[in-house]
Amino acid sequence: MSKRIALLSLFMVFITMVKAQEKLNYVMVDKRSYDLFEEKKWDELIQFSEEARKQGIDFFYLQARTGIAWYNQGKYRNSADWFLKAYANDKSFEWLQEYVYYSLVYSGRYLEAVKFAPFFSDAMKKKIGFHDIGVTRLAFETGYSFNPDFETLKTRAFSAEVNLGGDYGEGYFLKNYTFQSLDLSHRVAPNFTLNHNLTYIGVNRETVVDWAGQTSSPTSINQLQYFINPVFIVGKKLNISPSLNFIFGSGEVYAGYLNRDSSKAFSLTKKSYNDVIFSTAVWSDFGNFAPGLEINTGNINESNFTQVSSWVTYYPFANTRLHITPRVYFKSGTGGFGWNAMGISGGATLGKIHFSGQYLFGDMENFVESAGYVVANFPGKSDRKITGNVYFPLGKKYQFVFRYINQNVIEKYQVYTSGIKSNTLEYNYLKHTITAGISWNF
Repeated sequence: MSKRIALLSLFMVFITMVKAQEKLNYVMVDKRSYDLFEEKKWDELIQFSEEARKQGIDFFYLQARTGIAWYNQGKYRNSADWFLKAYANDKSFEWLQEYVYYSLVYSGRYLEAVKFAPFFSDAMKKKIGFHDIGVTRLAFETGYSFNPDFETLKTRAFSAEVNLGGDYGEGYFLKNYTFQSLDLSHRVAPNFTLNHNLTYIGVNRETVVDWAGQTSSPTSINQLQYFINPVFIVGKKLNISPSLNFIFGSGEVYAGYLNRDSSKAFSLTKKSYNDVIFSTAVWSDFGNFAPGLEINTGNINESNFTQVSSWVTYYPFANTRLHITPRVYFKSGTGGFGWNAMGISGGATLGKIHFSGQYLFGDMENFVESAGYVVANFPGKSDRKITGNVYFPLGKKYQFVFRYINQNVIEKYQVYTSGIKSNTLEYNYLKHTITAGISWNF
C-alpha cells in the first residue's frame, strides 16, 4: 500500500513538472489570460502573464489585461506601465484611454496624464473633464502666525545680559503676522501649464532700543510676493518645473546716532527691499520610486546664495494612498558649499480625507522650500520646522485645507559700538501658524 502511494506521489510530481515546463503559445496565452480576466482572478492573471513573457509571448491584450489586474488591486503605479505599453500599440480604444489617464492620476503622475489627454477622443476628454487650454485651478488661503513668548522677550533685560554700557542695542521681537494667498493655474498648451501665486504678508513686531535709556514701540513689515511656475514634460516622463519668485517689501527700522552736542538719539526709518529666487526642479518615476533634484539661486537680505536639494518619493502600495519623501539640502555659504538641512515628508489618505506632514531640521537661514514657493527671508533662522495638513474634498471640484506649522526661530539682539556691530545675543522662540483655504478645480 505504501509503495502505491509513493508511486502515485512520484507520478503527480512528474505531471506537475511536465505541466510547468509546458511550452506556451499565443493561442494558449490569449485563451488562458482571457479566462482569468473574466473570472477576475487578478493574482493568477498577473503570475500567468509573467510566465508567458518569460517564454517570449507578449501582445496588446495581454498587456491591457495585466494592467487591469494591477488596477483592480489598487496598484496603480504597476498598472500604468502596462497600460502605456498597450496604448503605444493601439491608441484607438476609449476604454484604454480612460485607464491610461486614471492609472497615471492615481499614481501621482498627473503631468504625464495631462500629456496623453490631448490625444484622446472628444468623448473621453469630456468624460474626464479635460480642456486643452483654460483655467484649471483657483485657490485662496489665509493664515495667522503668532509668538507665544512675545511678552517674555519684550520685557527681557537684554542690555544687562550683554553688559551694554554706553553702546547701542536693539532687538526686533515678532508678535504675529497674517497672510493671504491667491493661486491660479491655467493650461496655455496641452502639455504646458502655468501656475501663479500672489501672497501678501503683514508682520507685526515690537522693537526695543537701548540707547540713552530704553524705549519700545511697534514696528511692521509689509511684503508682497509673486510666484510664477511653468510645468511641462520632456520626453516620456521627465518632469521639469522652473519658477521665479519676486518679493517686494518694506519694514520699519530704528537707527541710533549722536547729535552735534554728543547727545544720543535714534529715529525710525522705513527700509524697502527686493528679493528674487530662481528655481528649477526635475523629477521622474521609476516603479514605486520618484527621484528628483532642485536648484535654487537668488538674493535674500542682500546675500547671494545657491541651494541644491535632492529627494526620493517612495510609494509602498504603488498608489498615492501612502507616500514618504526623504530630502536633503545643500547650500553655499561663508564656509563653502555643504549640507545645511534635511527633511522627511509624507502623506496618507483615509477614505476621502488626505493627511500630509513634513519635518525639517538643520541650519535654515534664508531657506527655500518647494521650488521657491516657500521662502524664509525674514531676519533670523530656524533649526526645526513641523507642518501638518488635512485636506477635505467637497464634491468633485472643491477642496478645503487646514494647516498647522510649529517652527523654532532663532534671532539676535544686536549691539553696535561706534556704528559697528560688536556683539550679539541669540534668543529663540516657537512660532505657531494656523491656515485655512479652499480650492476650485475646473
